[in-house]
Amino acid sequence: MGSNLQRFLGGSPGAVATKLIFLSLLVGAFMALLGITPVGLFERVLRLLRDIADLGFGSLREVGQWLLYGAMVVVPLWLLSRLFASRR
Repeated sequence: MGSNLQRFLGGSPGAVATKLIFLSLLVGAFMALLGITPVGLFERVLRLLRDIADLGFGSLREVGQWLLYGAMVVVPLWLLSRLFASRR
C-alpha cells in the first residue's frame, strides 16, 4: 500500500509535502508582490469567462439580426418568384 501511495504522490509523502510547502511559499510571495489575492484571481477568471460568453452571445445576436434582415428581403422575393413561376 505504501508503494501505491508513493507512486500516486510521485515520491515519499514527506518529500512531496516539503516540495509543496516550498512552492506554495514561492507562489504566495510572488502573488503578494504583484498584489494578487486568490479571491481576486478567481473573480478575474470569472469576469474573463463572462466577457468571453458575452462576446459570443453578442456575435450570435448580431448574426441572428443579419439573418432576420436578409430573410425580410429574400423570403418575399422567393415567394413572388415561386408564384410567378407556377403561372407559366
